Amino acid sequence: MILYRSCQRIVRTLWPLVGPLEIHGLDNVPRSGPFLLVANHQSILDPILIQAVCPRPVHTMAKSTQFTSPLFAWLMPRLLSFPVRRYETDPQAVRYALRRLDEGEPVGVYVEGERSWDGRLQAPRLGTIRLILKAGVPVIPVAIDGSYEVWPRWDRGIRRATVRITFTPPLTFPRLDHKTEREAALQATAERIMGVLAQHLPPDQGIAHRSATSDDPRDDADPNSLS
Repeated sequence: MILYRSCQRIVRTLWPLVGPLEIHGLDNVPRSGPFLLVANHQSILDPILIQAVCPRPVHTMAKSTQFTSPLFAWLMPRLLSFPVRRYETDPQAVRYALRRLDEGEPVGVYVEGERSWDGRLQAPRLGTIRLILKAGVPVIPVAIDGSYEVWPRWDRGIRRATVRITFTPPLTFPRLDHKTEREAALQATAERIMGVLAQHLPPDQGIAHRSATSDDPRDDADPNSLS
């Protein structure tokens, strides 16, 4: 935890060299107890910035390929990241997330499952929505805007721009232990969460969002799938 807190201070201290960082809604973060922090994903910078400013340490899902080198295999767990295999079923990652929540800890997930190619809000991964309905804990939607302008997925360089992070009020959803109940609630849950995120993003960044029940082959191999 010492390394985690140290990295928070370093990021908050040095980020003004890159550009302004506006933070809104920190009072919406629960002071105790479990919650799911559910954010959109514009840039590789998102988890760095969100975890740097969130007042509580957050266990965050990260793609398993980030753990392949010895350095990052050592570093990532100390920054409270845990691996998830993308594009395939990964029940171990789901169990880990649920375990942390059962222990009263926050867990962070990126609802789109990957960084946006154009900065617009993408369709949610259904496995993330299933996790939300399985956990039954408060959900804090977090909208991050501007990180795409700083470092988009397709570019190698960082540019100066303003980044805005908004922690929105908690949403509550019932804990649904039966698969049939979760499947029936998927679309309404996804639309509610994505609607909140879209409200806190510029209008032109929400137009790529599609229905959670649309035919997306990525969801057949969703790393967060729950039976």
